[in-house]
Amino acid sequence: PEICIKVRFKPPKVAPRYHGRHILNRHPDGLEKCIGCELCAWACPADAIYVQGADNTEERRFSPGERYAAVYQINYARCIFCGLCIEACPTRSLTMSNEFELARDSREDLIFTKEQLLAPLLPGMEPPPHPMRLGTSEKDYYVGALTNPGSSAGAERAVRSETAENAGTTGDDK
Repeated sequence: PEICIKVRFKPPKVAPRYHGRHILNRHPDGLEKCIGCELCAWACPADAIYVQGADNTEERRFSPGERYAAVYQINYARCIFCGLCIEACPTRSLTMSNEFELARDSREDLIFTKEQLLAPLLPGMEPPPHPMRLGTSEKDYYVGALTNPGSSAGAERAVRSETAENAGTTGDDK
């Protein structure tokens, strides 16, 4: 007789605002949102984040600002997943995913680098470094509907067209 019963593992469902692994987001053209300000590292009570900023040049631009994070590391052996780093980020570069399986065999593997944390390039994105594509100045990236967090570029265009269609109505005419 067979003693062991095979059970299929189903990953548990997590709450929509679950604090999982961090993600460094990108602008729709592929430039990084992180400007290397180090506010996330200062806000971290566990001292789990290390950021080393560097200056962008016109030839090598990684973010729309004058600075970018040359080195970005999160030590998940120290991180308490409190989310204070997310609140401190002025550009909404850092967000938390629903990924919770972070177990590793060694402590060194728990230190995630910038390459591991960066969001993948989506279709239409260009890997940095490259010049700004969404406007002529840094302000174009931070003002307006160019970089609506949590949406794709297609969704942003749909929202803008809906807004333009509804601009002529006041809402009182029924």
